[in-house]
Amino acid sequence: MYTPNRLKAHLAAGHVAFGCWVGGGSPTNAEILGHIGFDFLLVDHEHGVGETREIIDTLRAVETTPSPALVRIPWNDHVFLKRVLDAGVQSVMIPSVDTAEATLAAVRACRYPPDGIRGYAAGVVRASTFGLEPDYIHKANENMLIAVQIESYTAVDNAAGIAAVEGADIIFIGVNDLAGSIGRLEQTGHPDVRELVRRAEEAILASGKIMGTVPNAGASVRDLIDRGYRVIAGPHDVALLRDAGLAAMADYRELCQSHTDGRKAAATNHMQKSY
Repeated sequence: MYTPNRLKAHLAAGHVAFGCWVGGGSPTNAEILGHIGFDFLLVDHEHGVGETREIIDTLRAVETTPSPALVRIPWNDHVFLKRVLDAGVQSVMIPSVDTAEATLAAVRACRYPPDGIRGYAAGVVRASTFGLEPDYIHKANENMLIAVQIESYTAVDNAAGIAAVEGADIIFIGVNDLAGSIGRLEQTGHPDVRELVRRAEEAILASGKIMGTVPNAGASVRDLIDRGYRVIAGPHDVALLRDAGLAAMADYRELCQSHTDGRKAAATNHMQKSY
C-alpha cells in the first residue's frame, strides 16, 4: 500500500539508521521486531526464506509497526525487482553489484520511464493502493530508495564508479563476501580484508553517498558510526531466537544440575548419619 518512504526521509534528515535482519520467513517475527523500534527491518530474500507472496505477507505485518522495510532481493534481476516493487516495496537492496553498468541497470529497473525501464501495471498493483493513489508513477520514482552491495574485490576496484551512479542511494559493503572473494571468508578482521574495506569506504565517502554495512570483527556499531556509516544492519531474527533459546536452556540445565547436586548431598549426609 502506498505511503511516503519513511526510511528515505529518516536518512534525508541526516540520521543514522540501525536495523534488524528478518531472514526466517516469519511475518510474525517481522511484526514483533517492528514494534521494538528499529529504524528499519532488512527483509532478506537473498539468503532468507520465501517468495513474492511471502514478501507481501511480511510487508503487511511490518506496515502495522513504526519500522519501515528494506527488502534484499536474490539478485540484480529486473523481473524480480518489478514484482517486488509492484508488491509495495519502496526500499530495495541488491546484492553483488560489481560495476557501474550493473548499478545503472539496477537503478533503471526500479524506475518508471523516462528515468528507467520498470514495467507498467500501476493501475492495479498493491504498490499504488490498487490504482487509488493519484500520480503514483511519479511518486514511486521520487520515493524509491536503492541500496547496492559491494561484495568483491572487483566491486572495490569499481567503487568510485558504482557510487557515482545517480539513484544508487546507499552503497552497502558486504564485508564477509568481500573477505570470501580474496579467500578470507569469516576473517573480517584480517588486514587484507580491512584494506579492501578501507578502500571502499574512501570511495563511498568521497562520493557523498550513504554508506552501509554490518557489524563485524573489524568494526563494532560504535566504530562504524565513527567512520561515517549511516545504515547499519545489526541483529538477525534467527540469531536472536537461537541465542535466546540457548540461554534459556543453559539456565534450565544449571537449575537441574543444582537440584541434582542438592539431592546427592542430602543423600550423602543421610548415609553418614546412619553410621
